[in-house]
Amino acid sequence: MITVELIIVLLAIYLGARLGGIGIGFAGGFGVLVLTLGCQIKPGAIPFDVIEIIMAVIAAIAAMQVAGGMDYLVSLAERLLRKHPRHITFLAPLVTYLMTLLAGTGHTAFSTLPVIAEVAKEQGVRPSRPLSIAVVASQIAITASPISAAVVFFAGILEPKGISYLGLLAVAIPSTMVAIFIAALITNFLGKELKDDAIYQAKLEKGEVTLRGANVFEEKPGAKRSVLLFLLGIVAVVFYATAISDTVGLISNPLLPRNEAIVVFMLTVATLICVSCKVDTSEILSASTFKSGMSACICVLGVAWLGDTFVKAHIDDIQTVAGDLLQSYPWMLAVVLFFASTLLYSQAATAKALMPAALMLGVSPVTAVASFAAVSALFVLPTYPTLLAAVEMDDTGSTRIGKFVFNHSFLIPGVIAIVLSVLAGFIFGHLIL
Repeated sequence: MITVELIIVLLAIYLGARLGGIGIGFAGGFGVLVLTLGCQIKPGAIPFDVIEIIMAVIAAIAAMQVAGGMDYLVSLAERLLRKHPRHITFLAPLVTYLMTLLAGTGHTAFSTLPVIAEVAKEQGVRPSRPLSIAVVASQIAITASPISAAVVFFAGILEPKGISYLGLLAVAIPSTMVAIFIAALITNFLGKELKDDAIYQAKLEKGEVTLRGANVFEEKPGAKRSVLLFLLGIVAVVFYATAISDTVGLISNPLLPRNEAIVVFMLTVATLICVSCKVDTSEILSASTFKSGMSACICVLGVAWLGDTFVKAHIDDIQTVAGDLLQSYPWMLAVVLFFASTLLYSQAATAKALMPAALMLGVSPVTAVASFAAVSALFVLPTYPTLLAAVEMDDTGSTRIGKFVFNHSFLIPGVIAIVLSVLAGFIFGHLIL
């Protein structure tokens, strides 16, 4: 039966990938229905802890967006890119990485992708280079963000193993940053130069390539204040999570656990932004970050629930088959996480579905931390929203999806970045933890 049930899981994920976007969450729920009522499997745990964090963080980000904070951050990013346009392949991923690191969601990249494409065209740089590594950086940064659902969940299951929340961040942040920088250096040599690209030349002759120039930024009265309040919220989360950790122990037996603290702090930040910046709360519901964040919640709900249902039903079989393999070749965990995230379409869902089982199988905590970045292989299938947005925004045609689906502009930079992140994770992990 395990083969039949695995096929059901894979078919549900395939259906979700075909539907796209929020559809993968719908299909995940459908898969749970078939497994439980059709195969008589006990349903797994619904990942409410992950979902509540995503919802609270997205609420604060959406409030900041309506207050003008996101536009202000994008204006800062555009100023940086236009000041150093020749280094855009290195600066673009730095911008998207930092925005994701602070926001806890890769959807913040949407707002910077048009700027990256325009600056690249103006300088005659092949736009696929900065765009591809920028999208990848926005995905990998999730595994280093102090407020991302994936990091918070993973830190929670690592603490009983002796690795603190700060210890996880101390490895994840430098290893992913080093990897992104080296990957950007390699990406800078991928593909033909823009002037030698036949597709670009054909589009240029047809007049399909346009240069829009710099955007005129009109700052809203509460824009800077909303950004400051959001940053203070992140600092509060980090300090509180550190204070209640077993390693530091400044607050013993805290009334407010870390997950609940993040939710409370983020909702408080949203309240302060709405009050101090005079935000019309009805506009928050139509903000792009709110829509994408709530879509992510449904995706995690369906897919992580599906994965947890299957894994818990066959944990003994999985331990028998995978236990010896992972103990002999611990690096295989990164490979498993890589392909799982390709199908599960979410860093948080992948971590929720597989990391507890990996630790239960005897994988060392250091190996788990080093492999963590591999949950970010959302770029393999060319259907992820930020990836599709980058393709649409590059009218030169250099950022494209090939006829064989997998031969797209993001695959090589993404694989390089994850491999380097895992390698750096092992190095920093053994030095720090």
